[in-house]
Amino acid sequence: MNGCESLPGSEEVVMEAEAPAKEAGPLGEDAGKGEAETSSRTDAEDATTQDSSISNGDDADDDKETVDLKIIWNKNKYDLKIPVDSTGAKLKERIHSLTGLPPAMQKVMYKGLLPEDKTLREIKVTNGAKIMVVGSTINDVLAVNTPKEVVQQEVKAEENKKEPLCRQKQHRKVLDKGKPEDIMPAIKGTKERLPTVPLSGMYNKSGGKVRLTFKLEQDQLWIGTKERTEKVPMGSIKNVVSEPIEGHEDYQMMAFQLGPTEASQYWVYWVPAQFVDAIKDTVLGKWQYF
Repeated sequence: MNGCESLPGSEEVVMEAEAPAKEAGPLGEDAGKGEAETSSRTDAEDATTQDSSISNGDDADDDKETVDLKIIWNKNKYDLKIPVDSTGAKLKERIHSLTGLPPAMQKVMYKGLLPEDKTLREIKVTNGAKIMVVGSTINDVLAVNTPKEVVQQEVKAEENKKEPLCRQKQHRKVLDKGKPEDIMPAIKGTKERLPTVPLSGMYNKSGGKVRLTFKLEQDQLWIGTKERTEKVPMGSIKNVVSEPIEGHEDYQMMAFQLGPTEASQYWVYWVPAQFVDAIKDTVLGKWQYF
């Protein structure tokens, strides 16, 4: 019986001894896996650290000799730290990131125009140097290229701000004589075709009487005074301008430009307003038969 009793005990001892041996395999595998995971995490961290250093280009500048610059563009100032061995082209790229101004549209100035192919060290750029930048962004350029109609409106608005012609001294001396007694009647706010008779009773710049005769069959404008009559080909008249007379808006003052400049303008005063458009259309080649 004792022998029989010891036998089971022996089996238990063997089994207990073998059990840890069986478990050693999984434990060894777990340990291997753990080491592999630890190694993977370390590699991943190293890769992350490496990616981080690559993604931030400025970090690489920390190991290089740098200069601190003052970038001045469009009344704005920017601080820029850049390696002294950077080229002018590289500087333009950094200015682009600061201002949004494309490198191709930049004119960078430092003791003259800064060359793109030389380094800042070569052109002796020092700490605290002021770099002047000239140029316009694409949006600025587009804003300048406004439609022709807008430009014309702005010019017209600017002209409206000027002193009226009838207040200028050179015209005032004629207008102060008052409205001629024999002037043709005027109608404000209407447009009429040219009369079949000459427009008469008006003044010229010297204060003398003048009459206008439109010879359509000869394509001529006859400007008659007491002394003589000038027969002017309508095709030679460069422009016709007019302006209402203050206080007498039913009459206008009108100039015929007989030469290439405004100095050649022939002024006529007290032109009935209803004929102004017809005169311009006739002289400038827009007249029509009625």
